[in-house]
Amino acid sequence: MSSTSLLRDRSLMAVAAVVIVGAIMSILDTTIINVALQDLSRDLDAPIETVQWVATGYMLALAAVIPLTGWASEQFGGKRVWIIAVVLFTLTSALCGAAQNVEQLIALRVLQGVGGGMIMPIGQIMLTQKAGPQRVGRVMSIIAVPMLLAPIFGPTLGGLIVDHLSWRWIFFVNVPVGIIGVALALRVLPASEGHGGMRLDWLGAILSSIGAAALVFGLAETGEKGGFEGPITWAPIVVGLTLIVLFVLHARRTPHALINVGLFRKPGFSSASATTFVLGAAMFGSMILLPLYFQVARGEDATTAGLLLIPQGLGMAFAMPASGALTDRIGGGVPTLAGVAVLIVTSLVLAGVGGDTSYVLLSAVLFVRGLGIGFAMMPSMAAAYATLSPADVPRATTALNVLQRCGGAIGTALLTVALTRALDDRGYSGSVGEHSPVGTVPPQVADGLAGAFGDAFTWAVVITVVSVIPAVVLAVVERRARRARAAGGGPVSPVERATAAAVNEL
Repeated sequence: MSSTSLLRDRSLMAVAAVVIVGAIMSILDTTIINVALQDLSRDLDAPIETVQWVATGYMLALAAVIPLTGWASEQFGGKRVWIIAVVLFTLTSALCGAAQNVEQLIALRVLQGVGGGMIMPIGQIMLTQKAGPQRVGRVMSIIAVPMLLAPIFGPTLGGLIVDHLSWRWIFFVNVPVGIIGVALALRVLPASEGHGGMRLDWLGAILSSIGAAALVFGLAETGEKGGFEGPITWAPIVVGLTLIVLFVLHARRTPHALINVGLFRKPGFSSASATTFVLGAAMFGSMILLPLYFQVARGEDATTAGLLLIPQGLGMAFAMPASGALTDRIGGGVPTLAGVAVLIVTSLVLAGVGGDTSYVLLSAVLFVRGLGIGFAMMPSMAAAYATLSPADVPRATTALNVLQRCGGAIGTALLTVALTRALDDRGYSGSVGEHSPVGTVPPQVADGLAGAFGDAFTWAVVITVVSVIPAVVLAVVERRARRARAAGGGPVSPVERATAAAVNEL
């Protein structure tokens, strides 16, 4: 490796480190707050139904702002937008920690979500453009760490903070991290001038932002209530889907739409995107079930439940570097299929859990499951980026983030509803939270509760099996592309020629 190449790698790793700092803050805040809702209700003297909007408001702002990230990066430059987003997130975090009533806290959490929703996609855009298509697999494996580990460790970290400090420190801890992130960004992130003068697609912004937020809200309410209980659940879903369909129709005939839907005409990008969407549903839905199983069926507290999920995080950490390097070498299709196969097998094992299943066995299964996640999710995203020219990256990143967030919301809602119905069928009526005693659970009750979780994990198996279809298509498309390149001696499409030119310039 030449010194220039080594320097370039060091520069890339420095950018990756800065991006991860921001991503950890924004993604953790989607889950860390959930364990503090009871404390917020008591300290702010507000009903839990109102306090729930502290979490919901952040989630909706996050979903609504993502469609704007591609345009903002092109208009103002990625570095500038990322720093502004982190500053907004850090400032509102400090104000959230100092909030005096629930109304202030909800309003500030919405503003915090605006900043938080920009941080991760803008970071992906900058990192992907700097890495180039030949190293995008390894880059995606780096970016995946906070995205996939946050749902596991967020509740645990939140529980520790609430138990030993107060709910206000859930927000205050973001302040020094944000300051460090901005200081590093000013020094490390590459200067990127926006094109300027790029007209915002206002109609597309309204349709996509409101549509994504409404869909995510409806799905969250469906999961919370265990089904389609009244208009509060199904109406937002209908409105969200309608607006998204209208956006797609609008984007097809708009030259500068927020999301370039023409990218989905490319078999490689569309199959990789579909795989990312379905895997997001399967994995993020399962990540809801696992800590609940330890709490509800086994009587563990939130902190212990989080610690029991560490083996899955370790499996991801081991798998991601290897899966990234393998993806850069042979494409994302084969690693994704291998990861999906592992996820199916481990989901089948989890579908058979009992009330006294050995924690050693569960730890081993979760470690292997983490390996599967590491080989499934990021290669599919990297495969999507590998088909793009550098100019397509910002708006493609927007599309992938919207798909992943909606897929995760759908999977979470489906598996939460499946769990609630399974509990009802076994005589444990009411919400999931009513069946989470901390302490020893009687064996008969534990077996009944564990059986309900097994039923829900069976649905996780079904969702994961569905992801095999686009993953196979992705592998076939990549194989044909490799054969065409081998036969022609080089890039064979305009996109590949543009990608090759970009690589040569790096």
